[in-house]
Formats: sequence, structure tokens, C-alpha cells
Amino acid sequence: MEKEDWQRKGAGHRQRLRDRFLDRGLDGFSDKEILELLLSFGTPRSDCKESARRALKQFGSLAAVLETPLAGLQEITGIGPKNGFAVHFIQAVARRYLKDRLQGKRYLTSSADVRDYLLHALRGLKKEVLCVIYLDSSHAILDTETVAEGTINVNTVYPRELIKKALQRNAAALIIAHNHPSGSIVPSSQDMQLTRTLSLLGGMMQIRLLDHIIIGDDSFSFADNGLMAEIHDACRETMERLHSSKV
Repeated sequence: MEKEDWQRKGAGHRQRLRDRFLDRGLDGFSDKEILELLLSFGTPRSDCKESARRALKQFGSLAAVLETPLAGLQEITGIGPKNGFAVHFIQAVARRYLKDRLQGKRYLTSSADVRDYLLHALRGLKKEVLCVIYLDSSHAILDTETVAEGTINVNTVYPRELIKKALQRNAAALIIAHNHPSGSIVPSSQDMQLTRTLSLLGGMMQIRLLDHIIIGDDSFSFADNGLMAEIHDACRETMERLHSSKV
């Protein structure tokens, strides 16, 4: 009888949360309530309040919970395979939504959307991942793609293969982005070398590298911090020297 009474009260509580969302969206929802409702999709007949509270206490924020690997989520008492699946599924849906929303938009007027997508897709990952955003001559976004996983440098990315992919899409410009699992957003010497190599090789094929974005606890843009302008100037001087040596 007590179990039936608890299930009835729990179902009523979840329905009130659903009704609030349908009425006002997420305005007024706490992170715990959002996570509780999300976990209930995996186990609709279970009380998820304590599981949500424990997960937020363990990982610190809703974003951190969403970015936690399945094995890490299941270390929380009350979160099993079905709850973990619900969390990872909604995170993947959000990533797909943010990615698809970029198609056809101009980068210069949608850079915030690009940053949102990259932060969602790359922040919190345990290994380095390199993403490329391909753009046409008017800087409209053609496609996005993950091209490398693991250590990101010129020895693992193969810049000529990346340029080949750009040519296949008739891209006129590129934006590259990768994450630092440590959370640091300071460019490494390998990051600088990769950016210079891609900029030089792309310039030879009339494909301009617009930016290199590093995702960590925050984000760092080579373009916004003046590094792309310096790299482009250095690459132009290199190409001029190469041209003059052939004449």
C-alpha cells in the first residue's frame, strides 16, 4: 500500500514538472528539477530526485553531468543503464540540433552559434578531438566534421588530407577547432605549428583558414586574439619568397 501511495505521489510530482515545462518552458526550473525529469525518462516508475541531487553534488553542474561518460554516471546510486542512456541520448540530440542549425548560415553573423556548438560538442571530452567547419566563398557554412581523435598535431592530423576534404566540398574557407581535456585554453607550440601549416597549405590551394578555436573550460579564438592575422602575414611572406625563387 505504501509503495502504491509513493508511486502515485511520484507520478503526480513528475506530471507537475511536465505541466510546468509545457506552460513556461525551463524558466524557473532548477538544475536538479531538470535532471530529475530527464532521468525519469529512463525509469518512469522510479523516484529520481535523490539520484539527481547526488549527480549534481558529485559532478558540480548540469553541464558536467551531461558530459560525464556513462560509466561515471552509473557510479551514482540510483542511476542505472536506462537513466544513463536517457542522459547521453538527450546530449547527443542537443549536439545534432546545434550542428544542423549551422547549415547555410554565414559564419560572420553566426559565430556565437558556432561557439555554442563547439562548446557543447568538445568541452569535457577525455581525449582530444579535431573538428572542421567548411565554408563557401561567402562564408556560409557547408558542413562540419570530426576529422581526428587523439593527440592533435601536424603528425596526426595530416593537413593535406584535410585540404583534400575541403576541396571535395568546394570549400573556400575553413575553421578548425579542438579541445584540451586539461581545461586549459592556452595554445601549445603544436597548436601553433598545426595552424601555420594548415594556413600555408590552404593558402596555396586558395582555401583560407579563418580561425582555430580551442575548447577547454572556456574557449580561445586565434582570430579574436590576433594570432590568425600574424600567421596569415607570415604565410604570405613565405609564399612570396617561394614564388620569387621560381622566377
